[in-house]
Amino acid sequence: MDQPELATDLDSPRTPGPPALLAAFLVAGLVMNGACTGEGDGAADGPAPSSTTAPTSDEVDGLFALADGRELYLRCTGAGSPTVILEGGDDDDSSSYQFAEAQLAATTRTCVYDRANLGRSDADPRCRGLEDIVTDLEQLLSAAEVPAPYVLVGTSGGGHITVGYAVDHPEQVTGMVLVEVPPPFPDPPRWLVAETRCDAPGNVESRDFLQVERDAWDTRREVGDIPVTVISNQYGPDEVAAAPAFERALIRDNVERQQGWLVLSPDAEQVVVHTGHAVEEADPQLVIDAILDVVDAARGAGS
Repeated sequence: MDQPELATDLDSPRTPGPPALLAAFLVAGLVMNGACTGEGDGAADGPAPSSTTAPTSDEVDGLFALADGRELYLRCTGAGSPTVILEGGDDDDSSSYQFAEAQLAATTRTCVYDRANLGRSDADPRCRGLEDIVTDLEQLLSAAEVPAPYVLVGTSGGGHITVGYAVDHPEQVTGMVLVEVPPPFPDPPRWLVAETRCDAPGNVESRDFLQVERDAWDTRREVGDIPVTVISNQYGPDEVAAAPAFERALIRDNVERQQGWLVLSPDAEQVVVHTGHAVEEADPQLVIDAILDVVDAARGAGS
């Protein structure tokens, strides 16, 4: 898959700080170079998905019940295989991929959803770990009868969920794209631990953010000989120097650290960008093209 060079980033700052990787948010604020000042995982500006991009027979738009009675919102457009499953970043609902849905759905079936506590989905006030979120997605795809195989796409904090699902269900996954998904902090400061607790004020998702990231990282392994693209941001020397002291080494080594995701497949590759953390905001077409390249490669491998 010939692709342009890309790079990785961390989650951008919010007020109050968003629940995941607040330290990364500080960096994103320094690096986004005029991009949206909300969290870097958010939706890029762009047209809403067009209802004319795919046959209506394959469209899904509604709430689906899980085993415990909660309902999650799912929207699928387009037709064809593999099915692209788009996982938004921290606190991002299904609208965060509006920039990509129409173009992807013109090629293959494309699905977005709202995790618990977001968008149109029901709340789940429990402390939510990686297994809980992955199980929700598993049950949602089953309830809505969304057919595998899947190309899984995860942006920033959503990428940890994408990895968790792929590791649990490798037989369902035919390709992956990780967009600026930083590894966990090796030794997070106490204030960061406090700010990312499940019950911390402002933690909309009730997600144990740091533990989810550690679990996804610690359990990563080869999920198959499938196309995998890891998009990582390369921070410049001035950006590294301007970052808080405790995370300078992390952003300086961001590209190298994200190479740890390459273990997911012998056909994994890293694309290095210079966009800042919010790649999808700075260069949405680059992200779309990376997803379409993986879809094409997955189809080629399947044939």
